[in-house]
Amino acid sequence: MTTPPNILWYCTDQQRFDTIAALGNPHVRTPTIDALVAEGTALTHCYCQSPICTPSRASFLTGLYPGRARNCRNGNQDYPNHPKLVSKRLAEAGYDCGLIGKFHLQSAGRRTEPRLDDGYRYWKFSHAPRDDWPDGHDYAEWVRSLGGDLDELRNRDERVPPDLHQTAWATERAMEFVSQERSSPWMLSVNIYDPHPPFIPPRIYAEQFGADAMPGPHFQESDLATQASLAGIDFQTLAAHPDTFNGRKIQALYYAMIAQVDEQLARLLNCLDATQQRDNTLVIFTSDHGESLGDHGLLFKGCRFYEGLVRVPLIFRWPGHVQAGQVSDALVELLDKSSTIVDVAGAPGLDELQGQSLWPMLSGQAPLDHHRDFVRSEYYDALDAAFIGTGSPDTPVDDTATDDDPVAGTFGTMYRDHRHKLSVYHGHAVGELYDLVEDPWEFHNLWDDPGSSAIKSELLKSSFDATVLTGVDVGTRRIAPM
Repeated sequence: MTTPPNILWYCTDQQRFDTIAALGNPHVRTPTIDALVAEGTALTHCYCQSPICTPSRASFLTGLYPGRARNCRNGNQDYPNHPKLVSKRLAEAGYDCGLIGKFHLQSAGRRTEPRLDDGYRYWKFSHAPRDDWPDGHDYAEWVRSLGGDLDELRNRDERVPPDLHQTAWATERAMEFVSQERSSPWMLSVNIYDPHPPFIPPRIYAEQFGADAMPGPHFQESDLATQASLAGIDFQTLAAHPDTFNGRKIQALYYAMIAQVDEQLARLLNCLDATQQRDNTLVIFTSDHGESLGDHGLLFKGCRFYEGLVRVPLIFRWPGHVQAGQVSDALVELLDKSSTIVDVAGAPGLDELQGQSLWPMLSGQAPLDHHRDFVRSEYYDALDAAFIGTGSPDTPVDDTATDDDPVAGTFGTMYRDHRHKLSVYHGHAVGELYDLVEDPWEFHNLWDDPGSSAIKSELLKSSFDATVLTGVDVGTRRIAPM
């Protein structure tokens, strides 16, 4: 690697890992993402560092675990003395940096999110596809400039038409950015809001996915008892049988939203081709965290660490540099993506990040079958109140709740090695333990199983050690013995 590449960092919102046709889901339609899989390297076991928005984004934008980054909840008033962001590191290394869409390191409730020392020269902000802000919300202002009314459009049967949708606006802004003339490499962070709830794709997409053709959530009747035992742990919905909230229809609408994202991503990648930037651009496709989607009788997100919530897509493409057509099941974290970006860009401060660069794997210098012995995720006092509702696919959930509404707190940590996953809900004397080889969809909680006591004790020790070793900041460099 001689010349640092452009970097297109494409991040959807709340997209699970198992939503890509080329990686085994026959019910979705993702030809553009499938092409990235064919032309690059897909990491199928990538885990986010928190199952909700702000701490996950703070983590991968700083390259630190949420507790170390000191940004552990949605709805925080501000983010003072924040660690240096990846975008700032790249800007200092000579990159022209842009952001489109969601940022969400601070609350956007009743205000547009304040800027930080973030390193972005180009800034087009859209926290959510609503018109809740009097000014500063670039997407809503764009819709108004075209004669549209988002409140009216979102609530009609046809929903927001594709040409006025947030995905289309983000694509237009992204093409504008990548087409600008410049003498330096660029990094563009595109943050699409979909497939985040409410599940209201344009009707033209919704009609393409029938509920009867969907496989339905991963659910067993025993899930209701398991979730009842965890009822004191923050979550956005109470567990219910998926038939009570039409889980298959919600799944179909979710897949429809992803299909629209895929088509808009194709427009942006075609723009790279048209501007002859394909070969010198590293494309990264990922998401901030997952979605329950009816699994275990739950919808949306919150303090659980099931695969659908904490495992996300991660795909890299850079022709001639990233291995093509490779799929790896090595354990990786979104933090590793952050370190990879800094590494590939040649930006300073890589040793200050907690991730492990994936570049040796991606470039063929290291085996693809192993990267980490374990992965971690955290949830500290952080219920997301922005979309609390019934989960009905026909009616948008309660958009009036804001991210800075007061909520109760829960502290949870997850430790996952190559076979087992341990989730501890601290202060509640409850937890979950799963054998992911025998039970990949986490139906049989072994926490209280006498036969699993030895592995539980071993994992508790390993998880405690990992939490301390990754969460403690020892301060400045030591220069003397006293």
